[in-house]
Formats: sequence, C-alpha cells, structure tokens
Amino acid sequence: MKFGKRLKKQIQESFPEWRDNYLSYKKMKKLVKLISGSPMFMNGSLEYGKVEAEFVYLLNNEIEKFNGFFMEKEEDFIILHEELQQRIKRVVELWGPNGTQPSKVDYKEEMAKIRRTIVDFHGEMVLLVNYSNINYTGLAKILKKYDKRTGGLLRLPFIQKVLEQPFFTTDLISKLVKECERIIDNVFPTEEEEAEKAKEAIIVVGEGIFRNTVAALLTMQEIRKGSSTESPFSLPPLNMPDSDLIRSLQLNAAVPIVQ
Repeated sequence: MKFGKRLKKQIQESFPEWRDNYLSYKKMKKLVKLISGSPMFMNGSLEYGKVEAEFVYLLNNEIEKFNGFFMEKEEDFIILHEELQQRIKRVVELWGPNGTQPSKVDYKEEMAKIRRTIVDFHGEMVLLVNYSNINYTGLAKILKKYDKRTGGLLRLPFIQKVLEQPFFTTDLISKLVKECERIIDNVFPTEEEEAEKAKEAIIVVGEGIFRNTVAALLTMQEIRKGSSTESPFSLPPLNMPDSDLIRSLQLNAAVPIVQ
C-alpha cells in the first residue's frame, strides 16, 4: 500500500480529535509536484528560493503541530498512570484480603474496572507511538520526494532536526506501555476464569480502542519492518513486548500481528 493511502486509512481509523494532528501529506505532496513540474522553479532561481522557503515553513509548522499534540497526550498519560497506581493501592488497602474492610465481591468488581481502564490506557499509548512513527515516516518520504524531484538537499539536515524533536522521542511512552503490561501480568488474577474475563474486557474495548490499537500495531509493523530498501532514515524494526496483553490482541485480531 502506498504511504498516502496508508496514512489516510490510519487517520480514518483514529479518534476524531486526533485526525487534524497528522501530517498534511497530501498538501505537501501537491507543493512538491508544483515546484518540480514548472520550468520557472529551477534550482537556484529566485522563484525556487521562495517556494523552498514556503515548503520549509510548512515542514516546521507540521513539526510544531506534532510536538504540541504529542507532549499534551504524554503529560495526560503520565498523570493517568499515577492515578491508576493510586486506585489499585486504595482498592487493595480497603477491600483486599488484608484491607480495612475486606470484601471479595467489592475487590473483584473494582479491580475488574481498573483492568478495563488499563487495557484502554494501554491501547491509547500504542496509538500515540504509532502517531509518532507514521508522522516521522511521512516527513522522511515527503523530503525524499522533494530532494529527488528538485535536486534539493533538505532531507538529511531536516531529518537530523526531527530526530531531536519531542514527538519522535517515545522512550517514556514505551516505558509506560511496558509498565501497564507488567501491572496486567502481575497485579490481576491469572486463574482461567479471570483470564477469560480479561479477554472479554479487551473485546469490549474492541468497539473503540481495540480495533484502532490492532490497526496501529499492524501499521507500525509494516512501516518499521526491515527491507532491502532500508536506509539511515528508516525506523528500526518493530520489537513489541511479548506479553499476555499483546498475545490477547493477536488472538482476537482479524489479521495476526507479527512480532
């Protein structure tokens, strides 16, 4: 699938409030076509310089857009992660076996709610990692088109700048994803009956985030897989954690997610 179609599909499958924050790939592609298709835009001419400045301006605006959205979501996730840990602590201290008001029924009911929230939270963070990946890939591709069609040399210096941007740095989000999986694996019951309930929770989320998360994982796998055309601008191959949660997503996905 060509990148433009993949990006369009990804945007359609994303949350409505996320859609305006993706790369304006189609708009930038049209500008590149305009520059390279007109004889007046010869490299080194005054007209070429003006259009190149417009193109760079658009690129910088896109990066500011990515950074603003990514950092806002990242801050929200950090806060939610802390709140989830506090919720678990309160439930254990109140209704757990050694709590102040032990209640097996209340404990299981509240922990089930928290588990569903964590699955939801995990899915959103995977989507944010995918947001970073697909926008970086789009920038790399549009810069490649620009250099190829105009003879310009924007790609290398611009990508070096992108690698230092907040939206590209997903280490913290990846850490929170793994922490969510650790909580799912270690905090919640693993008996067969409870495991089935966990899968049901994931399927329920499937009406929204589950479907989008699976699509995001498949997209990341596709754009990050190693190939004969790999270059210094390529993202590394995807290496998702081998957790029960990821395996559950694989079991319930219409198309298998290859790790």
